[in-house]
Amino acid sequence: MRNPADIIIKPVISEKSMDLSANGKYVFFVDKKATKIEIKHAVEEHFNVKVDKVNTANLKGKWKRQGKTEGKRPDRKKAIVSLKEGSIQIFEGV
Repeated sequence: MRNPADIIIKPVISEKSMDLSANGKYVFFVDKKATKIEIKHAVEEHFNVKVDKVNTANLKGKWKRQGKTEGKRPDRKKAIVSLKEGSIQIFEGV
């Protein structure tokens, strides 16, 4: 099994994710090749909580242009993790 630090890239800190955290749902950017089971085990091991379910979404990067040059933002994968009980301390007090 892979290291949890390789699966979870960073938490998503936004207004919508803060509203979800009040309901026990937490949002993370994860590795694009990670499965729901790997994400569940990584969150449980890294934060010492029990995960109820995991929903994922693949996000395509936007095309951006500055002057004549064009570039594409990277594709990402987002995971919404629902907890059975408890909370994750990263999201508290933000």
